Amino acid sequence: MNNVRTPLACLLATAFALTGAPAARAHEPVTRAQVIADYADAVRTGDVLAPGDSGMKLNELYPSRYPTATPATTTTREQVVAELQSAIRSGDVLAAGDAGTKENELHPERYPAAARAVGKTRDQVRAETREAIRTGDMLAGGDSGLKLNELLPRRYAAVRSHDAAVHRAVAAARSDSRIQ
Repeated sequence: MNNVRTPLACLLATAFALTGAPAARAHEPVTRAQVIADYADAVRTGDVLAPGDSGMKLNELYPSRYPTATPATTTTREQVVAELQSAIRSGDVLAAGDAGTKENELHPERYPAAARAVGKTRDQVRAETREAIRTGDMLAGGDSGLKLNELLPRRYAAVRSHDAAVHRAVAAARSDSRIQ
């Protein structure tokens, strides 16, 4: 008796033992036609491994070559029609031609002006910028991604201690005013 096993036989036996027989795990046996259909579907959708050592599937390497799964929509036809009519009224539809502009951009006088969110004033932005410079709460130069007060904590330690003292004084003044 020869007990010498080849590496390939050992590998196959181990793989079979770890995965188990596919038909034994399934409730119903898979027919040859089902396997062929599943494989054809996987090839059509790119759900097979790409050649080479990347370990990626074809649809991951070349997404433009394979169809993407379309999400199921829950909007009704009436909702879509209402959205389209609203877009037409506001001019939020593409204008004819190849420019890619919207009707309300091409002819703004025909459509009501869009409501704009109220932003900060120039003085508010400048004050915030000065405060960020003072406290070091702005990105340092280079690729570190750190803020100045993180990169140079000693330089901004005095600012933090001063701010803490101011906060304590304000809190003490508030508590004194509540007592009286």
